[in-house]
Amino acid sequence: QVQLVESGGGLVQPGGSLRLSCAASGSIFSRNVMGWYRQAPGKQRELVALMASGGSTNTEDSVKDRFTISRDNAKNTVYLQMNSLKPEDTAVYYCYLRVVATDYWGKGTVVTVSS
Repeated sequence: QVQLVESGGGLVQPGGSLRLSCAASGSIFSRNVMGWYRQAPGKQRELVALMASGGSTNTEDSVKDRFTISRDNAKNTVYLQMNSLKPEDTAVYYCYLRVVATDYWGKGTVVTVSS
């Protein structure tokens, strides 16, 4: 049984920063992909950033200069450092894990960017 637990969301003013964390537990094999998706109100879920256990990354163009994904393989934890946040970054951010051709999702953490 795989579980993903996110933390770090909240309310922040435009231009501010937040750091999201997601810890995975259960049958986590060493080769996997972890990352983040987001879903804004009235929109479809979209990719934010992914990072393979080997270190390769894939970050959506609109956030590439502001968001940084990282991970601690020993802790099965992935992070998303979000800087220079904009109101359009407001969304539910979901942790994602792909291992052994199976996708897992966290319950989501809300990020609200507003003055």
